[in-house]
Amino acid sequence: MAAAVATLFCAASGMAQSDAGPPALSQDGGAPANTAESAKSADDAKAQSSQSQREKAEQEMQQEEQQRILGVVPNFNMTNTQNAAPLTVGQKFRLALHSAVDPFEFVAAGMDAGWSQWQDDFRGYGQGGEGYGKRYGAAFADQFSGTIWGNAVFPALLREDPRYFRKGTGTIKRRLLYSISTTFWTRNDNGTWGPNYANILGNIAAGGLANLYYPSTDRGVGLTFERAFTVTAEGTAGAVFIEFWPDINRKLFHRHDVKNTP
Repeated sequence: MAAAVATLFCAASGMAQSDAGPPALSQDGGAPANTAESAKSADDAKAQSSQSQREKAEQEMQQEEQQRILGVVPNFNMTNTQNAAPLTVGQKFRLALHSAVDPFEFVAAGMDAGWSQWQDDFRGYGQGGEGYGKRYGAAFADQFSGTIWGNAVFPALLREDPRYFRKGTGTIKRRLLYSISTTFWTRNDNGTWGPNYANILGNIAAGGLANLYYPSTDRGVGLTFERAFTVTAEGTAGAVFIEFWPDINRKLFHRHDVKNTP
């Protein structure tokens, strides 16, 4: 009797499983519906996270675009936020363009051209108003080209962050070495650190492009790399200055800039 009851129970269980049928499939006959829903949820979460990162980067960049040294010199490419959100390609180009066409850059090009004419550099340009105009155009082209290549094009292609991540704390020696190292070592979009290819390649590209508008006596491969080396050295000095400027500002003018404090 007990054996018969057991047999009937097993048969009933088998029929229930049979009636339940196979797992529900998606309309196209592919993966089960619950698997497809899980994948869709994961995609939605990823999209929301990406959107959140873009919004955070936008907020941080708007603050960075207000930064100036002594209220005049643009300092848009510096951030005190060590875990700053990565910039999108569009944001990199916008930040670079904002820096390249800032009114101060036109003034800087004028001073550079005046110094160059006084030193009689690029003699092929001549002297007088025409010579100054050519030197001014070359100086501004150098600045614009270097900024776009080094802070937008190559960072976008190589997924590097073009900003300077200010250390702000530690001994003077450690901060000095850190600021110098950023010329050759930078943060990537994924948060890791690696070689600063964008900076070096950008300086070389800008130096090479200058061969199109410099006098024939100031062109060539050797001069291209010489200009790239000079700009790289200037960039290194600039990084050191940016690292310590808030400290200098505080000492000289007894002002504490909250935006420049990590």
